[in-house]
Amino acid sequence: MRIILYILQKEFIQVFRNKSMLPIIFIMPIIQLIILVHAATFEMKNIKMTIIDYDLSSTSRGLMNKFEGSPFFKISNYTFSEKEADKEILNGNADIIIEIPKDFEKRLISENSSKLLMKIVAINGVSAGLIYAYSSNVIQDFNKQIIIENSGKSNIISQLKNININYSYWYNPQLNYKNFMVPGILVLLITIIGFLLSGMNVVREKEIGTIEQINVTPIKKYQFIVGKLLPFWIIALFELAFGMTIGKLLFHIPIVGNIGLVFIVASVYLLVILGLGLFVSTLTNTQQQAMLISFFFMMIFILMSGLFTAIENMPNWAINVDRFNPVAYFIRIIRMILLKGSGFNEIKYDFFCLVVLACLANCLAVWRYRKIA
Repeated sequence: MRIILYILQKEFIQVFRNKSMLPIIFIMPIIQLIILVHAATFEMKNIKMTIIDYDLSSTSRGLMNKFEGSPFFKISNYTFSEKEADKEILNGNADIIIEIPKDFEKRLISENSSKLLMKIVAINGVSAGLIYAYSSNVIQDFNKQIIIENSGKSNIISQLKNININYSYWYNPQLNYKNFMVPGILVLLITIIGFLLSGMNVVREKEIGTIEQINVTPIKKYQFIVGKLLPFWIIALFELAFGMTIGKLLFHIPIVGNIGLVFIVASVYLLVILGLGLFVSTLTNTQQQAMLISFFFMMIFILMSGLFTAIENMPNWAINVDRFNPVAYFIRIIRMILLKGSGFNEIKYDFFCLVVLACLANCLAVWRYRKIA
């Protein structure tokens, strides 16, 4: 135990002496948290709209007023030319075109129905779906208003007025997207500390030649591994606590569940990540190689973690591959605990999956590591 303490003392001194590592540990994660929470969002505001109004009636003007009053749309151009409107899309000045036909109001009065043409830029399928949903809601609301104003049937009007819908959004009543993103980004912060820096730290010993000196000492293999990885385990837990404090103070994220349970799961999760970092260090001889291989694994883990897109929407083969993704498990767990107040019974399957992955990662890393003497 005394040997491990000496190694820990040496590692902390080495970490704090390394001027290039300190910003990565303490400054970069905080900047990422503050920036990504605001930038990484699927909420759409200021959707640029171009309107072609051939009708020029009070009804068409009422529809345009509906869109102007919506917080999601910004009418950037009015035109009577379809070519000009298409040019706006090509130039990136419009996300959607609403074309109101010439007989729009006339058909509504005489036939009780009319048509609109919507052209939506669908380069990004997710954005196009949201734009369509927002536009449809505005048009449906306008349609109900027209029915109430023009219908002479009092029973229909009374039915419409008596339909009251009360919404109840559980776990995120304000539909604040930051509440969804902050826990996931916190996972990324400790992943960077645990995965990237732990692997680079071991490889650095190879680069400067001190690994050979350590290998010929009486230090046992497990003592060296524990002494190398435990500092980053402690630092990553500190980063998690600091990040949760910032999330609470700056973004007011709800912390409904047990914080102690979060740190218990984080401790096991970090064993997985540290084991993977050690495994990468056994495959490489330079910090550059370790960084490239670490980013390869991290990109796959992050993109398939459910941070931005739901895992349930992935194809079956991707869902099966994701069973070996520790980031996906921890993101799901931390969101359940912080936002839903879930207890151990609700997360025990994901927790034990992390335990299994921790055993596999560390056994593989220790097996691959070779110590002379």
